[in-house]
Amino acid sequence: MISPTQYISYLLSTPDNVTCTNLADHLPSVSHDQVSDFLRSTRLTARGLWRLVQTEIADAPEACLILDDSVQDKRYSRFIELVKRPYSGAEGGLVRGSGVVNLVHTNGLGHEFWPIDFRIYAPEQDGKTKLQHAQEMLIRAVSDKQLQAKTVLFDSWYAAADVLKLVHRLGLRFFTTLKTNRLVSLGPDKGWVHLDDLLWSSQDLDHGLSVKLKEVPFRVRLFKVVATNGHIDWVITNDLDPAVTAQVAENQQDVRWQVEELHRGLQQLTGTERCQCRKARSQRAHLACCYLAWVALKQEAKRLGTTLYQVRHRLFDDFLTHELQHPRIPVAFAC
Repeated sequence: MISPTQYISYLLSTPDNVTCTNLADHLPSVSHDQVSDFLRSTRLTARGLWRLVQTEIADAPEACLILDDSVQDKRYSRFIELVKRPYSGAEGGLVRGSGVVNLVHTNGLGHEFWPIDFRIYAPEQDGKTKLQHAQEMLIRAVSDKQLQAKTVLFDSWYAAADVLKLVHRLGLRFFTTLKTNRLVSLGPDKGWVHLDDLLWSSQDLDHGLSVKLKEVPFRVRLFKVVATNGHIDWVITNDLDPAVTAQVAENQQDVRWQVEELHRGLQQLTGTERCQCRKARSQRAHLACCYLAWVALKQEAKRLGTTLYQVRHRLFDDFLTHELQHPRIPVAFAC
């Protein structure tokens, strides 16, 4: 039998081949069946992740929580239980894979962010939507984890009325984008209009418009953030303080992109997409170990003052140096 520590070490040490067979081949007295049994019988959850990172986060009222989901691409898999056809932003369409909803804590400065909760999207097993997972994680962040962070960041996918109302009810402020088909009203006698139909003065572009969003019982401030390439982001917040300007909203959007660094690091450095075990329990255990492997990389990178990618690449430096000095494969060369 192997331990979670051994499996996590394997995820960090293998260049690209993440299989039960490969691990068994490199661990004395361990068989393929023992590795697959470990994944099938191990019960690892997001609670273990939280216990590991709660001393790392720099929590304060100025900190932020980021909600987002990612798709673990398994387009060539046909028999893995958790695989569906969710929408992938990276692919711009549907792709075979498994979905994971993440909650990330960040101090908003530099790269000091940590995942604090995650949920695997498996409606066939638990009957929950991504929005329900997101709401449960937010409630537990406030009630169980008792976090002080007062700002929640998410994209238009999670800007449903129920999520907005929950964040507002929890006493938190949100910054999120809207899809262009959402309807807003400037006043009781103004009627509902699409975002593209609003008229903006220069002052409105700087300070936003106070609007009513359909199906949301409180007013929000709407910003039209125009990128240099002409792309428009419609950003709303429930913080009506006049000090909240378009620049503040744009800065919060930049902070939200930190979650994409987490997604990329998990996929590229820990092998979240590579496990081919068929059982849902095995996939869940593998993903939980991947999060713990990411945390181990993050802690080491923080200690060394470097990046996660540099920490991982250094694992192979000694091997490359040895092979260059004492190559085990003889090379013949003729002019």
